[in-house]
Amino acid sequence: MVKREKPFKSLIFVLFIIFSLWIILQFLAPLILPEGSVSDLSGSVAVSDNDNVIQNMSLPWNFVYTSGDRLCHQIAERSFFINGNQMSFCARCTAIWLGLAIGLGLMVFYKIQLDEKFLFAIIIGIVPIGIDGVGQLLGFWESTNIIRLITGLLAGVVCGIAIGLIIDEIKTIHIFKNSKK
Repeated sequence: MVKREKPFKSLIFVLFIIFSLWIILQFLAPLILPEGSVSDLSGSVAVSDNDNVIQNMSLPWNFVYTSGDRLCHQIAERSFFINGNQMSFCARCTAIWLGLAIGLGLMVFYKIQLDEKFLFAIIIGIVPIGIDGVGQLLGFWESTNIIRLITGLLAGVVCGIAIGLIIDEIKTIHIFKNSKK
């Protein structure tokens, strides 16, 4: 890991800000809404199951909950509750979003080498979420929200770092091509 020279002048920084604002909105939504007004959003992924609840929310909270409704199953038992309200995403998805922001935040300040160590980190970050998700899907166990939080965070951080690495590699290729001209 090498300290970045100009951390705030990059696309990675912009993405970090966007993902950070997004996760802040996810935590603020259940706090701002009236206590106990969002109790069970259980549904299916890629289906608008909760339009009747979400349509009465004001912006930006309806956008946050609509995104969760379309991108996540939102099963109540697999979600965190704040202020008596279910969060817009399940525990695992919330942790992935948070991990993405953390991973991008690391990439704002540091350059990470794409090498064997990072490949090992990818495996450590991705395999647990796969094992937990598949094991739960096949009925071997019922995961807990704490396990979902940990595995989601690991996967999200690794993915956030990977996004930063991709951006760094694209910049390197672009600079290399321009220096040959």
